Amino acid sequence: MVGRLLQPDQLRLASVEEVEQGLQLWFNVEPTVRIDHIQGVFFLRVESMGREQQGQLRLQGKVVNWGIQRERRVLLLRVVAARPLRGEWRAEKLDGRWRLTVSLAYE
Repeated sequence: MVGRLLQPDQLRLASVEEVEQGLQLWFNVEPTVRIDHIQGVFFLRVESMGREQQGQLRLQGKVVNWGIQRERRVLLLRVVAARPLRGEWRAEKLDGRWRLTVSLAYE
């Protein structure tokens, strides 16, 4: 019981919101992020708990597909479009939660 009180909160993805030019991922504590670009597909990895989800957003008038898959204790965000993508991320603390903003653009 005492051990649970002293452990930090486990990182958990609370929600995903589609925004203009990208996505916002909301976490309970600060996320540690790693990104990759492989053959025009944007990948973002976060050691976090959360549920798998998927959706679509519009980028410069074109449909872009995104999905979050769980691989053990890692969530993998994959964003795929007809043209190669580049992505950047920024995290900031707001009202006790962490917002991870992913900005996307075509190469």
